[in-house]
Amino acid sequence: MAFLPPLFFIALNFISVLGVLDPADFLALQAIRKSLYDLPGSRFFATWDFTADPCAFPGVTCRNARVSGLALGDSGAGATRLAGHLDAAALTRLSALSELSLVPGRVSGPVPATLPHSLRFLALPRNLLSGPIPSSLSSLPFLQTLDLSSNLLSGSIPSTLPHIRTLSYLSLRHNRLTGPIPSFPPGSLLLRLDLKRNALSGPIPSLPSSLHYLSLSNNLLSGRVDKVLPRLTRLNYLDLSSNRLAGPIPGRVFSFPISSLQLQRNFFSGPVRMAAGIVGIPFVDLSHNRLTGRIPAALAGSEVLYLNDNRFTGVVPGEFVKAMAGGRLRVLYLQRNYLTGMEGVGPAQGVPDNATLCLKYNCMLSPAGAKCPRRGGWRKMRPKDQCARWRESESG
Repeated sequence: MAFLPPLFFIALNFISVLGVLDPADFLALQAIRKSLYDLPGSRFFATWDFTADPCAFPGVTCRNARVSGLALGDSGAGATRLAGHLDAAALTRLSALSELSLVPGRVSGPVPATLPHSLRFLALPRNLLSGPIPSSLSSLPFLQTLDLSSNLLSGSIPSTLPHIRTLSYLSLRHNRLTGPIPSFPPGSLLLRLDLKRNALSGPIPSLPSSLHYLSLSNNLLSGRVDKVLPRLTRLNYLDLSSNRLAGPIPGRVFSFPISSLQLQRNFFSGPVRMAAGIVGIPFVDLSHNRLTGRIPAALAGSEVLYLNDNRFTGVVPGEFVKAMAGGRLRVLYLQRNYLTGMEGVGPAQGVPDNATLCLKYNCMLSPAGAKCPRRGGWRKMRPKDQCARWRESESG
């Protein structure tokens, strides 16, 4: 028998592999492998041996001899990272790809501007991707999830991005995005919108009433929200903290099925108006605003409540004392307001051991046993002249 060189057997094996996987997809996976590499300690690509069936590679899912899913990197706890860049041309050749994800790592370069139109799931979080968000992503007709969070992306959010009719999850948090939040068209199916920790500015536009989760904190957003928020009746999480939002807080927000309401560190002003009979939101933070008037008794239905650093006046309703005594209200911060007393509790009376209450720097003495955080300040009461001037301004 004539001697056959090793390359002959490699070629035979190559042909057999191509019989399992489409040739275009085979070559695309090879190109993707060349564009990415394991950092020290990572062995994700260790078994990507192209003399075997690529459909058996870690992170590769196939259907009908085509690559349908690509999860790049080991997502296990404590896994080390990948580095390199994403080969846009190779990814585009995977024309049946519906899911593409990249585990947190040090992959750099731009977000691919061209991707398969079959893509439904795109998640590239916590890497070093930079540059603008490609407007061409708006041409992906079946995209449902887009997660580009915790990268170095800059520029504005493409105005066409919200027009992806199938989009239900959009997270661009922790980037360097600027400019306004684009408007969403009627009929949007978006359920989750997370744009926190960018440098977005301008007013909050009209948002889809389908939203369940909305986080826009730590931006430069301004203007009023009393015409935007009342329509979002399905929200179960709302975080608009650390912006420049102003005007009243819409009372209807307190009737939403929300588990966490965070509106702190803005310029919200005026009284807090709530409808009677509201059960309560477990976590509420309205601190560091310009809210005035009496504290609504309905807020006693919360478990954790931050109302500190506002301009509240009058006596704290007795419902709060009952809620703390019953173990429902665990944390109540009221420091740095203009409160004059707490119904049912005097300075000599104690606070329940299972509750944290801070009343420093008001127009009253704190009850015995009231606990404040270290940042609560050392002064126990406001100067009398401040309290007198505030009462005069309120009555005037």
